[in-house]
Amino acid sequence: MRIRNVIKLVLGTVLALGLSIDDVKAEFPEKPITMILPLGAGGSHDRNARVFTSVIPEFLGNAIIVKLMPGASGQVGTAAAARAKPDGYTLIFTHNYYDQLQKHVKKLPYNTDKDFVTVGKLNSGSFSVIVRADSPFKTWGQLVAFAKKNPGKLKFAHSGNWGATHAPALQLFTEAGIVKNIVMVPYKGGGPSLRGFLAKEADFTFQFKSTIKAQGKKVRVLISAGQKTAFKGVPTFKDLGYTSDIGLMHRVLMAPRGIPADRLAKLRGAMTKLQGHKTYKRLIKAIGEITDYETGPAYEKQRPAQSKAYKAMVQGLMKK
Repeated sequence: MRIRNVIKLVLGTVLALGLSIDDVKAEFPEKPITMILPLGAGGSHDRNARVFTSVIPEFLGNAIIVKLMPGASGQVGTAAAARAKPDGYTLIFTHNYYDQLQKHVKKLPYNTDKDFVTVGKLNSGSFSVIVRADSPFKTWGQLVAFAKKNPGKLKFAHSGNWGATHAPALQLFTEAGIVKNIVMVPYKGGGPSLRGFLAKEADFTFQFKSTIKAQGKKVRVLISAGQKTAFKGVPTFKDLGYTSDIGLMHRVLMAPRGIPADRLAKLRGAMTKLQGHKTYKRLIKAIGEITDYETGPAYEKQRPAQSKAYKAMVQGLMKK
C-alpha cells in the first residue's frame, strides 16, 4: 500500500471516530523538557539535579535536560523561566531563598508568587561550616574567637547575595557576634564558591553534605545545621545555642504559572512516583541526601509562611 493511501486511511479512521487531529497527538511530553538551574555547576543543586533527571524519564516518557543559567544571585535563570511559555517544557529547579526571600531585599524582574507554581519539593539540605584540612581552626569556637579579635581578617565564600548560603550565614554571624568582622566573598552558586574556597580565595564556607562528602579529607567540618548532626562528632547549631533551623534549604522544582492542569498533574505524578524508585533512592543516598519529599500542593501552602518569616528575618538583620 502506498504511503498516500495509508495517510488517507488513518485520517479516515480519525474522522469516522469523530476525533480531531489534536486528539491523536502524542501524550505530553512529546519532546525533552528543559530544566533551568539558576546556579553554577558542581553545587548541591547540580548534583541532585543529575540524580533525579537520570531516573524520572521512566515515569515521564521523555528526558529532562539540565540547563545551567547562573548569574545575578539566581536572577538570570529565574527570569528566563518566568518568561518561558507555560507549556510544561520549561521548568526551574530552585530553592526557598530565591523563591521567597530575595523579594524582600531587592527589586526583582519577576514575581515568584505570581510567576511560578510548585511541581514538588525534592528534598531539603542543611549546610555545614567547613574549613580546609590545613586550617588552624579545629572548632567553630576557635574561628569565632579569632574573628572577634581580628576584624576583616577572615573571608567567607558564599553562593551569591541573599542566596542559599549568604542569608543564613548572615543570621549565624549575627548570633555569633561576628557579622561585621567577616569579609563576604560572593560567587555564582555553591559550586563556584566551593572551588574558590578550595583555591584559598576564602578561609571558610558553607556547603551541604553531598558536596562535603565529595571532598574527602580536603576539608574539616566545624558545625552543622539540622536537629541531628550530619557528621559524627560535629556539634549542631542548636548544640551551641544558635537558632536550630538556620540554613535549611528546600530544593524545589517549579513550573511557570499557567501551565495546563493536565501537564502539571503529569509532572507532579512523575515526581511522586520517583520517590519509590530503588535506583533513585540508592543514588540520592550515595550523594549524602535524605529525602523529605513534599508534593506540589503541600509545598504551595508553605510559601506564604516562608515569605512572612524571611521578611521578619531580613528586617531584623537590617537593623543590626
